[in-house]
Amino acid sequence: MNTNDNKLFTVKNMCYVGLFTAVIAIMAQISIPMPLGVPMTMQTFAITLAAIILGAKLSTISSLIYILLGAIGLPVLAGFSGGISKFVGPTGGFLISFPIMAFIIGYAVDHRSAFKGAFVIGLIAGTVVNYIVGIAMFCILTQSSVAVGFTACVLPFIPTAIIKAILAALIGFPIRKRLKVMGLC
Repeated sequence: MNTNDNKLFTVKNMCYVGLFTAVIAIMAQISIPMPLGVPMTMQTFAITLAAIILGAKLSTISSLIYILLGAIGLPVLAGFSGGISKFVGPTGGFLISFPIMAFIIGYAVDHRSAFKGAFVIGLIAGTVVNYIVGIAMFCILTQSSVAVGFTACVLPFIPTAIIKAILAALIGFPIRKRLKVMGLC
């Protein structure tokens, strides 16, 4: 998303950020419990979609607002939950890394015309950062090994992560292009 305005935040940008904060919150409610306690949610799909459509700056702000809303207790996190305990629990690392993930993927999208492989590299890097922070916090709080953390937090999610990334790209890039054609970004 092109935000050439010299202003930090235009009304249009605020609307985009609010919309995608809501999209992330809604997608968080699509959650499948997994045996080792790390649920499969559509949050990463929403973060990737926001990054593709909004770019680095606005998707990062959107994901920051989302986690702040969750941290203060609003029921926007998976399972209509909220509260600081979710950020200091075994899955908190995944939540905490969402703004970083959004920035990395959004930055790659913003610069994909300068470097053809930027989006794929950014997508992989953003996802890997999400997994590393998530595994680290899971291992620390559950006193598990990295192998257990990888098995619980990454291995079962690799196929769905690929599917979610492809879907986000298939949906996000045409929307981004259409918004640009319409002069809305």
